[in-house]
Amino acid sequence: MKRRALGALLGTSLLAAIPLAAQAQAYPTKSVRLIVPFAPGGTTDIVARIVSEKMGASLGQTVVVENKAGGGGSIGALEMIKAPPDGHVLGMATVSTTASNPAINPRIGYDPAVDFTPIINIAATPNVIAVHPSFPARDYKGFIAELKKNPGKYSYASSGTGGIGHLQTELFKSLAGVFMSHIPYRGAGPALNDTVAGQVQIIFDNMPSALPFIRDNRLIPIVVAAPQRLAQLPNVPTFKEVGLEEVNRMAYYGVLAPKGTPKAVVDKVAASVKQALEDPSVRKRIEDTGSLIIGNTPEQFAAQMKAELEVYKTVVARQKLKLD
Repeated sequence: MKRRALGALLGTSLLAAIPLAAQAQAYPTKSVRLIVPFAPGGTTDIVARIVSEKMGASLGQTVVVENKAGGGGSIGALEMIKAPPDGHVLGMATVSTTASNPAINPRIGYDPAVDFTPIINIAATPNVIAVHPSFPARDYKGFIAELKKNPGKYSYASSGTGGIGHLQTELFKSLAGVFMSHIPYRGAGPALNDTVAGQVQIIFDNMPSALPFIRDNRLIPIVVAAPQRLAQLPNVPTFKEVGLEEVNRMAYYGVLAPKGTPKAVVDKVAASVKQALEDPSVRKRIEDTGSLIIGNTPEQFAAQMKAELEVYKTVVARQKLKLD
């Protein structure tokens, strides 16, 4: 009897799984929403728009980039995880949404280790501390000297409380022994605009969004978080060079789905991103920003997300950070 009952149970489970498997094989059956959890103009938005058109061509459906800013990326992340796990709503993954924001906000509403299905890391992006041209220093030595001479005089802009720009700056402050006030925005785009306008004098931002302003001499680069000096900024040292290797962390930009998304859907989305990254024009546009193409597996991306979460939990504890 027990054997027959078990067989009946297994049979019922298999039958229940058939429609889901069939749906996964047919995916996508309509346009795909790719949620960017920040305002237009930031690096997350730039990377999403570079790959979305080619992804759509591979999937046979339009991939629509949708900006849902606020909460250091949490508002967009929450909208994505509430969607049906069928692959028609995806989200851009950032260090902010999967590590730094959850590390500082215990009430964020999701667990990055449980509520996301990692799909692929598109690219790794260097970060840069840059200042408005009116700042009294134009190199790292002078920058540190000015901050130590005038503690509390200067403020820095970030994409939002709990975002990578916020917590990476706090990590820098703790190791360099300097103080700057934090001014959070609803994304890197607005934060950059106010820094370029001189409303705030310092920003720790991703290279793709900051680089156009650096090239136009509207921002002055001070130090970069990258494995080595960047071809775009050959005279700017890395954090490792200035003795702060722990800050030398690049950002990542990947694709996530809600938990429970079928493997067949995950594989199709991953394949569409990899195909996009094989396009020379897409690769060039991403690499021209100073970013490195990654294109890894879901398992590798999940491991990266876990490692970053642990780093920023440590930063939050060390700096005794709390939400404003």
